[in-house]
Amino acid sequence: MPLPSDDQLVKLSHDLVSQLQSISGKHPGFRPVHARGALLNGTFTPSTEAKTLSSASHFSHASTPITVRFSSSTGIPQLPDTDPNGNPRGIAIRFNLGDRVHTDVIAHSTPFFPTRTGADFLELLKALVASPPGTPSPSPAEAFLGSHPAALAFVQAPKPTPSSFAREAYYGVTALKFVNSEGKATYFRYRVIPDEGVENLDDVVLKEKDGSFLYDELPKRVADGPITFHLMAQVAEEGDVVDDATVHWPESRSLVRLGTVKIEGMQPNSDKEQKHIIFDPIPRLPGIEPSDDPLLELRAAVYLISGRERRAT
Repeated sequence: MPLPSDDQLVKLSHDLVSQLQSISGKHPGFRPVHARGALLNGTFTPSTEAKTLSSASHFSHASTPITVRFSSSTGIPQLPDTDPNGNPRGIAIRFNLGDRVHTDVIAHSTPFFPTRTGADFLELLKALVASPPGTPSPSPAEAFLGSHPAALAFVQAPKPTPSSFAREAYYGVTALKFVNSEGKATYFRYRVIPDEGVENLDDVVLKEKDGSFLYDELPKRVADGPITFHLMAQVAEEGDVVDDATVHWPESRSLVRLGTVKIEGMQPNSDKEQKHIIFDPIPRLPGIEPSDDPLLELRAAVYLISGRERRAT
């Protein structure tokens, strides 16, 4: 997982990490966003349909060991689970394919993302910092949201708190491209759908919950049996925009089941392993290729820069 060769992109990535740390505070050893998390392990079993879309090895193996991280938004490591700023929640799934060979799915619990580019995302963060309570209207944040409809849609989109990480649906932000054994390309976005269905908490129920109820529940749940998700691909059609994370495809687009994610236990030494693991939004695996979405290279650089900082503490 190398840094991009584009010096401007690397600088922008460093600026984003610094800006994110200025918002939540710098917490050595933790991510600047989705700082609070838990690491688990399990297996992935592909569907028969998956290998018709992609020649990726985990779609042809009988099963593949996986590492899964659930997380809460913000860069605050001890953010209470009852704090709405913890939404959207995140999931990252690593398919462990061999010695230093892997590919990842990274998704969060809303299909929205606020900006198409990293430069706009940095501008949004700066506008938020410059708009504390009491700022005269129109504040910098209001001005940005007023001129960026996708960012406004992200802010206004409902982000309820789930009853469990196991009862939440997660959405890939950027489009990727499957390539099958015959060379046919198919653009898609990942979805991770809970086998037990989505269950959200209303404000009255949430008030009664403990500040660690989501994380405390995980070891108890997997002790009673595996957590199961369906890994899905929302498939683009001809003419769909595939290089802009803010553009949604119609819900009429087909959903193909790629396989079953079965989470079977907590990862030993979770805190240590979370500090070390760096997930990668770029597939870097034959059979799955990046799209031209500009967020992919940027996110990979941000994850790598922050990961190196994390490991150095």
